[in-house]
Amino acid sequence: MEQKIKQLLEEARVAIATAGVADLQLVEARLLGRKSPLSEIMAGLGNLSPEERKQVGILINQVKAEITQLLEIKKQEVFTIKQKSATERDTTIPGIKPEVGHLSPLTYINRELVDIFKELGFEVAEGPEAETEQYNFDMLNIPASHPARDEWDTFWLRHEPDGKNNTLLRTHTSPVQIRYMLSHKPPIRIIAPGRTFRFEAEDATHAAVFSQIEGLMIDKNISVAHLKSVLLHFVRRILGDDHDIRLRPSFFPFTEPSFEVDISCGLCKGVGCKGCSNKGWLELMGAGMVHPQVLRNVGIDPNEYSGFAFGGGIERLAMLKYGIDDIRWLLSGDMKFIKQF
Repeated sequence: MEQKIKQLLEEARVAIATAGVADLQLVEARLLGRKSPLSEIMAGLGNLSPEERKQVGILINQVKAEITQLLEIKKQEVFTIKQKSATERDTTIPGIKPEVGHLSPLTYINRELVDIFKELGFEVAEGPEAETEQYNFDMLNIPASHPARDEWDTFWLRHEPDGKNNTLLRTHTSPVQIRYMLSHKPPIRIIAPGRTFRFEAEDATHAAVFSQIEGLMIDKNISVAHLKSVLLHFVRRILGDDHDIRLRPSFFPFTEPSFEVDISCGLCKGVGCKGCSNKGWLELMGAGMVHPQVLRNVGIDPNEYSGFAFGGGIERLAMLKYGIDDIRWLLSGDMKFIKQF
């Protein structure tokens, strides 16, 4: 029995000496735990004679004391190693480069749009994203009872029965036109790029948060011909000279006449394919001549001045220009996607 205990001590010395930082706790449990060989020997002391029990008990206590001391010394060594590794750094090892951000394709196309319209003398106008009901709807010829309001699923910030001080997240950037016309006299040429919000289900072609660009020109004798020439210039500059446009009659409360602006499909050149549902054309934006009542609302005489306005989604332009098939990629923040542009 004594020989076995001494053998366990030798094994314990080797195990402690060779133990690493990670496994020292396991070594301690194996040597002194409830299921250790020493604990098993102690549990069998009752089977020995009183004299043997005394001798073996003393020897076990001596071995346990030595093992405990060796473990404490080893723990102190491990602690010193940890402290040293925490304070020492090898400055010759190359650092890990942080991932650098990248401009979104929306940023690229937005900057390109601004440059294109500046060529035609347009200025950039801005307005708040939290807008009043008056500027977002009422002054754009969309009163409270107008059925056209059903087309906008609105995020209301304040919506009271009396209609006073109602505020919302703007559903389009057209309120920027109202604010600009209230503070400036004709002639006016502005574009208003910005973020807009609508409470709707998201899918590959719809998003609750998206960007729009509005355009407005007010002057004497402005006609649909001016509108079409500006839109054709902008489309061909942003998407290529092989694109044509067409105006389809439509309805918007703030323009009269109103149009849907289509562009010829870049894949089939207007012949018809899967990408354009075999129509040869893709819907791009809405446009029209500014409604006389909107001009009156901002203090501009419709008998003296006329103008046109247009508005469309910047994401739609980005998808057409870069061949993106899902609008949700544009707001994902996925660096693998963004770094392609």
